[in-house]
Amino acid sequence: MDQDRWTRVDEYLAAMLVPNDEALLEALAASAAAGLPAIQVSPTQGRFLELLGRALGARDILEIGTLGGYSTLWLARGLTSGGHITTLESDQRHARVAQDNFARAGFRPTISLRLGPALETLPALVKEKAGPFDLVFIDADKSNLREYVQWAMKLSRPGTMIVVDNVIRDGEVVNADSTDPSVIGVRRMYEYLAGETRIAATALQTVGSKGYDGFALLMLKN
Repeated sequence: MDQDRWTRVDEYLAAMLVPNDEALLEALAASAAAGLPAIQVSPTQGRFLELLGRALGARDILEIGTLGGYSTLWLARGLTSGGHITTLESDQRHARVAQDNFARAGFRPTISLRLGPALETLPALVKEKAGPFDLVFIDADKSNLREYVQWAMKLSRPGTMIVVDNVIRDGEVVNADSTDPSVIGVRRMYEYLAGETRIAATALQTVGSKGYDGFALLMLKN
């Protein structure tokens, strides 16, 4: 594996294809200053989320796992006019940083942040009859991925796209003997999807500044 080369290629692609945005740079700086882990999506991945939202004509987006709000801001750029994002975060400190980033970027009215464990806030959204969402981005703890997907399906409609991040785990996803809770969680999700007839799914391996990983794309069938 050539991490240095992957990173240099990612930086080149971002320089060529991803416009500079002061609000996004400030969000990264604020997250770093607050000591948040640097596990947010890369600029090229963020741009992918924006373009996916635009392609779907997304008016309502659900994000599971806010961190400092960097990916949320990319998703907000993919909304149609008058659109809205609901983002879920369990860590109060992360949520404070994210809210400041949303306000600084001028997206505070567009984004609603729900604080609390996602396995509590997701059932609440279902009870409130929220959605259906056009796009769901899942980038939270991997041990509960199967449950997050199941709840996301309840908040979706035919044609909703669900994107699940970090589902290759440096290739460890093929290791049936792994004791890593994240790997076990990803495998549980795949095992569920293998038997779920209401979903059309695929997964792609990626390399870049975030290392060797990948994402799954799920679409609720008609």
